[in-house]
Amino acid sequence: MHPVGGICASIYAQRLRAEGMGSNEQAEIFASQDYEALKQECVESGCLFEDPCFPAEPPSLGFKELAPHSSKTSGVEWMRPTELTDDPQFIVGGATRTDICQGALGDCWLLAAIASLTLNERLLHRVVPHGQTFQDDYAGIFHFQFWQFGEWVDVVIDDRLPVKDGELMFVHSAEGNEFWSALLEKAYAKLNGSYEALSGGSTTEGFEDFTGGVSEMYELRSAPRDLHRIINKALDRGSLLGCSIDITSAFDMEAVTFKKLVKGHAYSVTGMKEVNFRGEMERLIRVRNPWGQVEWTGAWSDNSPEWDEIDPSEHEDLHLKMEDGEFWMSFNEFKRQFSRLEICNLSPDALSEDTLSHWNTIKFYGSWRRGSSAGGCRNHPNTFWINPQYKITLLEEDDDPEDDEVACSFLVALMQKDRRRYRRHGQDMHTIGFAVYEIPEEYRGCQNIHLKKNFFLSNQSCARSETFINMREVSTRVRLPPGEYLIIPSTFEPNREADFVLRVFTEKQSETEEMDDQISADLKDEVCIQSCCNIWRTYCNTHLKAQDFIFVLFDFGFFFLQDEITEDDIDDSFKSMFAQLAGEDMEISIRELKTILNRVVTRHKDLKTDGFSTDSCRTMVNLMDKDGSARLGLVEFQVLWNKIRNWLVIFRQFDLDKSGAMSSYEMRLAVEAAGFKLNNKLNQILVARYADNEMIDFDNFICCLVKLEAMFRYFQQLDKEGSGVAEMTITEWLYLTMCG
Repeated sequence: MHPVGGICASIYAQRLRAEGMGSNEQAEIFASQDYEALKQECVESGCLFEDPCFPAEPPSLGFKELAPHSSKTSGVEWMRPTELTDDPQFIVGGATRTDICQGALGDCWLLAAIASLTLNERLLHRVVPHGQTFQDDYAGIFHFQFWQFGEWVDVVIDDRLPVKDGELMFVHSAEGNEFWSALLEKAYAKLNGSYEALSGGSTTEGFEDFTGGVSEMYELRSAPRDLHRIINKALDRGSLLGCSIDITSAFDMEAVTFKKLVKGHAYSVTGMKEVNFRGEMERLIRVRNPWGQVEWTGAWSDNSPEWDEIDPSEHEDLHLKMEDGEFWMSFNEFKRQFSRLEICNLSPDALSEDTLSHWNTIKFYGSWRRGSSAGGCRNHPNTFWINPQYKITLLEEDDDPEDDEVACSFLVALMQKDRRRYRRHGQDMHTIGFAVYEIPEEYRGCQNIHLKKNFFLSNQSCARSETFINMREVSTRVRLPPGEYLIIPSTFEPNREADFVLRVFTEKQSETEEMDDQISADLKDEVCIQSCCNIWRTYCNTHLKAQDFIFVLFDFGFFFLQDEITEDDIDDSFKSMFAQLAGEDMEISIRELKTILNRVVTRHKDLKTDGFSTDSCRTMVNLMDKDGSARLGLVEFQVLWNKIRNWLVIFRQFDLDKSGAMSSYEMRLAVEAAGFKLNNKLNQILVARYADNEMIDFDNFICCLVKLEAMFRYFQQLDKEGSGVAEMTITEWLYLTMCG
């Protein structure tokens, strides 16, 4: 997308969010497909819905193992539930964990999340809207809602499902005529680009997309002593829980252990209970395999003798069924057998109204862009500082009577957006993480500032993500004293492009804001004209041609800084020089300006440039031309010339490696040295427009600054009261944009 278009779209999106768009009650419409309107259209026409955005064709299945013409997709048909059974039902007897049986797709992580979702009917119906059926007004169309990177989206699908050898290929219900889970999986596949895009992942990803919550992860080998309390508290609050067993090699993937646990496979945790066993309390945990079968065969499994030694009423209360994929095991055995536990804590909007405690949440939408805001991790000090920066002010310490330390708890969750969609293009998750810095006293209370390289060279982080990892989200719980802190989200390597959502969850109230420079310009009005004219008189005595004199001006560094000058301010001898350059019409055309500038830059061998192009010179003439002649008169040319010479000094100053060109992050500093403070989005636009492979040569640097100054001056003319807000007519708007 064109940078300006992207910025306009971002501003529009911010306004919609402020109006409530993106909430579960007012979900965004995915792919511009309105469910109610499409269904009504189908009912009135008598035609079943066929989704043009996710057609019943091979590319919707996948791109590699499920690619068109692959062995796994050979013989696949797309069939509606009404073609598979005489009595199709959306949900039979309520949505339950046994409705989710895995098919020929490695998305156990997703199915484990769906299974946990069924334990909370309120959460389930945020994702699976009420009132959908194969009976009343059936039109072959269904819809589901998912949380995606800070916003809820409503996804419409048709009900044509991939079938092979008469059976559903992917997720299915144990009830042969129940289809809500298969349709939910299809909607999620559409959201991510294909079914195959769902292969492999973390249960927390599914958890968050069904709730908008934030996840935490515990390594069971080093679990906290009170883990059972954490799990009980999470289950009581409706949190979603998943667990898995690590693999040590590719051969371990989905390998079944001696006691029938599957390695590298995502399970869901669905309950915890204490029972009286042989006179002592035994803590049990309930786990479910989304395959719907292959269950734990050790102690407390479905048919183990331990059940014979507990009270029959407790036995009945635990609802044991044979081979349904769900089983109990002792909690201690659980910690020995499984490697990792994942918990998704629900956000306030997902919690019931009577919930007493919840996180306070703040979301930021940001991006890493090559050359402007993708600085990489702290290992890259030259570019780390260009990453987006966010300030959090911790105001109140935690209420924890058992803890003597004065500290504030908060959780930072960094999520990269839409990476599954890029899998078909050979891309995947970036390696991401974040660092937290204490803001020094001299910057406390500051809002409009983006800290630069020197700050990070002389200050260490006070907290960071536990690791940089190539997962969709990395989150870490942090405890720090009250104060102001800076959060820097980044990819591990520089120049990795992605959009991201940064969420900050605090136990107590806090203040959070993006740190960004305030847009401003220091437009100088100094006069330094007489000395230049004296130099001109001296060289007139040596009979230099005007073309040669411009080289002298350039090399000696004499230039005018005053912009509001008239012809009366200009010495007659300078006018004479201009007359030789301009010719009979006494104005410098685009072609003449190109000739003059390129004669100058060719004499400066240290400048890397292909020369000023016709388009570059046209831009300069358009922006400096005040009388609309498309040519530069005496005053206009002199103002432009003064600026170019001044900006050459800055260019050389910030070309740190003396390569003759500036890197994009050197340009950011150079633009500020020229008097312009810009925010992250504007710096992103400048790099997109004026850099080539993150390098900016001299002519592009000059064109950039000419345009910046012209735009600032034009705005100042419109903003007569200095309020920071300008009004313009359509004529003024068109003049401004067309000249730009």
